[in-house]
Amino acid sequence: MWTLRLPAALVAAGVVGVADAEAQAVQRFNPPGLSTPAPGTFSHVARVGKLVFIAGQVGTKTDGSLAGPEMKAQLEQVLENLRIALASQGADFSHVTKLTTFVTSITEYRGPGLAEARAKYFGSVPPPNTLVQIGQLASPAFKIEIEATAALP
Repeated sequence: MWTLRLPAALVAAGVVGVADAEAQAVQRFNPPGLSTPAPGTFSHVARVGKLVFIAGQVGTKTDGSLAGPEMKAQLEQVLENLRIALASQGADFSHVTKLTTFVTSITEYRGPGLAEARAKYFGSVPPPNTLVQIGQLASPAFKIEIEATAALP
């Protein structure tokens, strides 16, 4: 266990106080409409104050079935899953501050129809995104996974 020691000047100035520390409790959620994580593995959403952290979403439907074998179908399901996770916290895509996208093929990610699918949710000014190509996701059938951070107003 560790203890965070803040400079007395910060506490005295009201920059950090007891009320602020209490407001920073971590809450975890598994919203209806998203697949149910295996016990003890992860939560889909964590909220700390006005920050929302969404676990990497893959192209699975509520029942755990894959949206389709091609990346476009999986991307559309990933974005719908992100929409559900955001809505569970009273947020939408305009609140997203950062994305990290993992793909098994950057070439396929840049293929026909995928930019349009992303624009449908993010518009013409998407949030910052880190794009990473990897050898395999949690299942060999998964082609894309996106995690997000959002800031509530």
